[in-house]
Amino acid sequence: MITGFPDTQMTTQIVLPGIVAPSGLQVRRVGRPVPAANQVLLRMEASGVSFAEKAMRRGRYPMQPKFPFVPGYDVVGTVLEIGPGGDRSMIGRRVAAALKTGGWATHVLAPADEIVPVPEGLAAREAETVIVNGVTAWQMLYNKAEAKPGQTILVLGASSGVGTILAQLAIADGIRVIGTASPRHHAALRALGVEPIDYADPDVAARVRELSPRGVDAVFDHLGPSSIEQSFALLNQGGILVVYGIAADLDNTTALAPRFLKLLATLALWSALPNGKRALFYDFWEGMLVSPAKAKQRRREDLAKVLARMATGAIKPVIAAIFPLGEAAAGMERSEARGLFGKVVIVP
Repeated sequence: MITGFPDTQMTTQIVLPGIVAPSGLQVRRVGRPVPAANQVLLRMEASGVSFAEKAMRRGRYPMQPKFPFVPGYDVVGTVLEIGPGGDRSMIGRRVAAALKTGGWATHVLAPADEIVPVPEGLAAREAETVIVNGVTAWQMLYNKAEAKPGQTILVLGASSGVGTILAQLAIADGIRVIGTASPRHHAALRALGVEPIDYADPDVAARVRELSPRGVDAVFDHLGPSSIEQSFALLNQGGILVVYGIAADLDNTTALAPRFLKLLATLALWSALPNGKRALFYDFWEGMLVSPAKAKQRRREDLAKVLARMATGAIKPVIAAIFPLGEAAAGMERSEARGLFGKVVIVP
């Protein structure tokens, strides 16, 4: 282990003990962790609340760890220590990393092959908004949908953490964006260049058709089974539906695995139809079983691209609220409230 500058020897963690309300989160003080080979120890500067934490506290996130554990899907922090054989030059650098769990702590162990340097001048809380959200948006827009200038896309939940980044990436590249959201966020979305539609309109499809009579080139759907049929119908010939969540099933009490498998089967069936349309499910961690090294490299490269765009001002951070680590429960409650615009960020 190579040690950097001095820091406290204790760590504060937020623990998810089981299926609890946000108020059931616990605060724990433990000794500072020691990085093993291929690990770095970060002093956390920012983490966030994503859909994953909301699902995990309900026990409804695929392949989540057993309770109790420390939530926190991603993190921005300063490298304090590196494990044996690590790159000493990284000590003192601000980096970003995707973790899946562990980010809600004052000190965080991160895989050395997942960290990406944060550009100079970019605040930790700003960079935090584009780790998981930014990579998700980038990979769906460019790798999956292969969106091009002049096309029109529909983003469901355009005011969300992923939606705001996805919309900004697309608009910066000359792609027209129609987005659903609560009317209270329509002015802010218009300021980003989005053409907003009330998500609660009883005939969202008709509103989309008014704006794009021939259909759209891509739909990005985080809701899942309850909305995919309408989303697929809104595509033009050759269009693509990218599903990246099952948010509408968050509070459903039915078993998750069968519904998810049925969703995947439906998307595969639709892609096989002779109408030129495609449908697929996007998974942030895809490729880890087949080629983990390649998947990690792709995530790092795409995160670096998104951070670079933010550093130039092409993407603006959209922060809904900021909470200190000790108030993570309040942060989760805020994140789960309707009408959120952007991402809830957790700071030390």
